[in-house]
Amino acid sequence: MLPQIPELDIERLSVAQRLELIGKLWDSIPESDTSTMPEWHRQVLDQRLAEADAAPEKAIPWEEVKARLRRPS
Repeated sequence: MLPQIPELDIERLSVAQRLELIGKLWDSIPESDTSTMPEWHRQVLDQRLAEADAAPEKAIPWEEVKARLRRPS
């Protein structure tokens, strides 16, 4: 479990703001820093990228994905 970071006061953020923060944190990790990625992760990612390149028509636009996630279940 990660230690609390009270100075960020994450609890006051909305869900949308938290998701944006996650994205910014993710984007801040250099692509070249793959030292913590197991080799099997790389293999799965390579396979999925190849599948996506082979059938781009199966892709779902990001805006549609976000809309689906925001719909009440």
